[in-house]
Amino acid sequence: MLLTQRRLCWRALARGHKVRHLSSEAAWHVQSRLAQAGSEIDHAHGSLSPPLHLSTTFERDADGGYERGYFYSRSDNPTRSLLERTVAGLEGGSDAVSFASGMASINAIFHALLEPGSHVVLANDVFHGTATLLSGSYARWGCTFERVDMSDTSAVQAAIDGGASLVWCETPSNPMCKLTNVHDIARRARAAGVPSVVDATWCTPALLQPLALGADLVMHSSTKYLGGHSDLLGGIVVGGENSAPLLAAIRSEQRNAGAVPSPFDCWLLLRGLRSLSARLNLHCSNALAVAKMLEEHSAVSAVHYPGLPSHPQHELAKAQMRSGYGGMLSFELHGGEEAAVAVAARTKLWRRATSLGGPESLIQHNASFEALWTTPTSPPGLLRLSVGLENVEDLLRDLQSALDEGLKEVFESSS
Repeated sequence: MLLTQRRLCWRALARGHKVRHLSSEAAWHVQSRLAQAGSEIDHAHGSLSPPLHLSTTFERDADGGYERGYFYSRSDNPTRSLLERTVAGLEGGSDAVSFASGMASINAIFHALLEPGSHVVLANDVFHGTATLLSGSYARWGCTFERVDMSDTSAVQAAIDGGASLVWCETPSNPMCKLTNVHDIARRARAAGVPSVVDATWCTPALLQPLALGADLVMHSSTKYLGGHSDLLGGIVVGGENSAPLLAAIRSEQRNAGAVPSPFDCWLLLRGLRSLSARLNLHCSNALAVAKMLEEHSAVSAVHYPGLPSHPQHELAKAQMRSGYGGMLSFELHGGEEAAVAVAARTKLWRRATSLGGPESLIQHNASFEALWTTPTSPPGLLRLSVGLENVEDLLRDLQSALDEGLKEVFESSS
């Protein structure tokens, strides 16, 4: 059973904490709640930054009980509990379950909600790790999955009606920046009695709240924007009151499998959340400027960014996302893979690395990275950008230079 807010307050008081009333805070703007993320509890010393509880074990009372609520950090830890309550509140949920990585959270959802023979409806453009997990580990259970264009409502409905056990979508998707109408998909799934999960890693609670749109669960790779500094691994799953049985099963997977984040990673994540709103504003504005520049470049065949009016789902982005369109985009080059690899090789400020959501701007040739694990699904000439916090003019100048030099090299080698 999920803990109600009253029980959360009782448990915190039992541990010697002062609890701020969350009912009034729920009306605050997300920017304000993020700036004070994790400060809902004032510990005995009155510190504004939450303490770090590294202990793996906790003392019993004289009668053998655990009145303070903790006994072993795999099952629960004060720093992890604070993180989970904080992110649940930011998402408008009632509880959250945190994990040691984004993939650990995805695996826990599948392990908790699927059974042998289950059928998953999956967005046709989705993080390669999600699809690889299903086609590898869960194929041994006899599980199947069907990849569907989430913007095609008739195809989605047919897939759900075809015996779906779970609907999984990303918005925006990785790497093509396709959007899912969360309200519509969640409504269709719920009508069929099928749980819906939204991977909102690229949005964060500052730009999108899937639970408010009807999704049963929302998950994040908190390694990315939530942490925001490329220095922690984590994942988190959030649900509302109606998702209590789902979250209970996922919580059981967390504890039984031991896929828990360290207290230090939880503390780093709480720290990262406090600057998320300010960081994301700059990520979004920089990304829009980069997307506009690329759209005007003659060597670029397509730019995928929901903030551009040319994006086929721009109107949905305006309606569904708030205060920005995210810091991720991708673009394709006329010269295909050879041109894409040459351009990435010529950047100086943009770092050639995977992951996303950190302060540094990253450029990645997706197809060659996917080839390390599975058959690539990204177009060969596509480059994915995680637009960071650098000066936007520097970012534009470096990318423009890489385009010019890289394409010149390709042209000369082919002539």
